[in-house]
This record gives sequence, structure tokens and C-alpha cells, in this order.
Amino acid sequence: MTPDQASSGANAQLKPTLGSLQLWGIAVGLVISGEYFGWSYGWASAGTLGFTVTALFIAAMYTSFIFSFTELTTAIPHAGGPFAYSRRAFGPLGGFFAGAATLIEFVFAPPAIALAIGAYLNVQFPEINPKTAAVGAYIVFMALNIIGIQIAANFELAVTLLAIFELLVFIGVVSPGFSLSNFTRGGWAGQDHFSVASLPGMFAAIPFAIWFFLAIEGVAMAAEESRNPQRSIPIAYIGGIITLVALAIGVMVFAGGVGDWTKLANINDPLPQAMKLVVGNNSNWLHMLVWLGLFGLIASFHGIILGYSRQIFALARENYLPHFFAKIHPRFKTPHRAIIAGGLIGIAAIYSDELIKIGGQSLTANILTMSVFGALLMYIVSMLALFKLRRTEPHIARPFRAPFYPYSPAFALLAACICMATMVYYNLLIFGVFCLFLGLAYVYHIMTVGKRSGITQDEEADNAMTTETAAR
Repeated sequence: MTPDQASSGANAQLKPTLGSLQLWGIAVGLVISGEYFGWSYGWASAGTLGFTVTALFIAAMYTSFIFSFTELTTAIPHAGGPFAYSRRAFGPLGGFFAGAATLIEFVFAPPAIALAIGAYLNVQFPEINPKTAAVGAYIVFMALNIIGIQIAANFELAVTLLAIFELLVFIGVVSPGFSLSNFTRGGWAGQDHFSVASLPGMFAAIPFAIWFFLAIEGVAMAAEESRNPQRSIPIAYIGGIITLVALAIGVMVFAGGVGDWTKLANINDPLPQAMKLVVGNNSNWLHMLVWLGLFGLIASFHGIILGYSRQIFALARENYLPHFFAKIHPRFKTPHRAIIAGGLIGIAAIYSDELIKIGGQSLTANILTMSVFGALLMYIVSMLALFKLRRTEPHIARPFRAPFYPYSPAFALLAACICMATMVYYNLLIFGVFCLFLGLAYVYHIMTVGKRSGITQDEEADNAMTTETAAR
């Protein structure tokens, strides 16, 4: 590390200001756009009942994962999240795989959400170009993240509460039109009764069930900015996963029970279309849903910007990425260069959406699938890190311990492996591109290994934190 790098690294500390409620807002906000769109495509292959089984399996995986992941987050509260845990367990190579996978997940998800925001605004205001609106969303929310974590987190909490309120309004408004027979009719991949023929569709629907919960783990990237991570992280994670599971089940069941669910299975706006079946096209309830539905997209988009920026910052601080991106803004104390870097990648993806196609699909559709690949690889490596650290560092301070260990993390690990195998089977070409990205990243990792020799300042901070916590 050069003297300049050492000097900047010494100042590369994030300010701890976040409380439990703000972290809960980030946890739910990161994910909540998945309650509004995307999941209903799972009905097309699995049917309502088949997809319910798939979604419950994925919900169980995420619940087990979060309870296990919280142990890692509270023991090692680090802006790098999974990167830090895996490096601690498996050394630099483990840190590389977890960091690269997390980076792919969080950098590649926002362009698709930004385009959804742009498409929504284009419906309301046809004169606005969707791509221009998407880029505008990047600029606005990058700026908000740069101004300060406290402002960004409070904004995230506000829009998340509005998005939750709107989902509850949706459930309440459509409930008079709910019929269980509507929901169950043809619910097993088009058939009224389960058979082995239903299974392929249920497996194919796994990515859409993952969309219900994808990115909740991003709270780990805000751990360094938490005032009391040992207490607030468990509250945020456990409260967040309970909130999301309840909303996912409620939205899915009530949307599918108000009419012919097959008409909602291949569209991007299942909730407004389901509400139309109950209140008609001109109801004020419908207009409120359409407008406030935007907050779900904004909450996730804004939260993921926070997540990717901390991952870029943490990797750069350890010289896994150019150290240039580890700079903290002198006034706002935020990783402004990391925020801008991820945004530039997203904007490039937006303008390349129709120019680059893989397997006949647009670029954003494919990078969303790659984002899921990144998430699943990170889940697998993180659970392996949990098992490794339990064995090699049994005396590390663990303010929160995974319940039902080793069964809970083992289930999360097995479920993530099943999901990864399924994703590879149905998306072999995209998986090849994902591996190509990892390969290129690994080449950079090998070329820059000399910059990471010795114990970095951040590793020393980890060790000091662990010793101090254990002493208490």
C-alpha cells in the first residue's frame, strides 16, 4: 500500500449514526419493490398453488439464512458484509468470491428497477422518455446518498412505510372480492390437482419467488454505520424478514383470488390490474395505488444504491478494487466515489438495454438474472463461512447466535444450492456470462495480489473490535 493509500485508508471510516428503526426501513425497503411486480411471472409456469409452495420454500430459505447471517453481521460489523465474513473464514480467495458475487448482485439489480421507474413515469407522462427518467432517478438518488447516510436512511424509512401502507390498502380494498376458488382453480401449473407434471414449473418459478426477498442481506453493508450493531442488526433483520414474508403471502393470495389469475401472470403491474377487477377503472383507490406504488420502486432503488456503494467502498478499502473508490467525502462522510461508480455502470446498462441482447432477451432482463446468480453464490459462501468460523474461532464474541444451529444454516445452504442448480439449468447461457464476469474479476484479483500483502488497517480494526467485544 502506498503512503497516499495508507493516508486515505486511515480516514476511510464510516460514521455510525443509524438506529434499529432506520435499519429495519433499509431491510424492508431494499426488497419491497418485489412485492409490487415480478413475482406474478411465477404463476405462468407454476400456477397459484404451485407457486405458493415454491414461495414458501424460498421464504423458509431466506428466514433460515437471515437468522444465520445475523450471527455473522453482529460478530463482524463491516461495510463489506459477506466479503468480510468470507475473508475471515477462507482468506483472500474466499473474500474475493463473496465480494464479487455481492457486487454483481447489487450493481446489476438497480438498472432494471430504474427502467421500471422510468416506464411508470412514462405511463403517467407520455412525453417523458423512460430511459431519461431512469437516468434522472439515478442522479437524484445518488445525490441523496452522497449528502449523508442519516438523510438517506430517513428518506428510505419514509418511502418504505408508504409502500407498506399501500400494500395493506390493496389487501383491504380487494378483500371483498376474494374467493378461494378463484385462487385454487388450475393452481397446479394449470391443473386442479397436484401431479409430478407440476414440479418442473415449480422449479422454474424459483427466480420469481426469490424476487420477493432478494437483497434483504444488504443491511449488512450498513453495519459500520449502525450505532449499536450487536443490538440493532438482529432487530432490523428479524423484523424485516417477518414483515416481508407476511406481505408476500398477503399480496400473492389476495391478488390471485379476485378473478382469473392467469390474466395477471405475464404482466408487470399485477396489483393495479387485480384491483380493477374489484373497484373498476375509475376508482380513487386505484389511482392511489398507481401513484403510491412508485414508492415501492423508489425504496428498493434507493436502498440498493446504499448497498452497492458500501460494497464497492469496502472492496476498494482492502485493494480488491482500485483504492480510488475508498475515498470518503470530507463533508458528508459518505463513499461518494463508490456511489458514482456504481451509478455510471447502471446508466451504461440502461442505454445499452436494446443494443445488447443475450438469448433473445434485453440486457436488463439478463442482468437481473445475473443479480440472482450473484445473490445465491453469496448465500452459499456466507453459510460456509458461518460453519468455518464456528469451528476455527469458537471464542469470537457472538452477540446473536443462529438458532437451531447447525440445522438452520444447513437448510439455508442446501436450499441455496438447490436454487443455484435450478437457475443454472434454466439459464445456462446467462450462467456462462456470470462465470465470465467472475473470471475477469479473478484475473484482476491475481494481478493486484501484491497490493493486499500483509495485514491491512481494516483487518487490524476487525481484530481489535473482536478482542474488545470479547473482553466485555
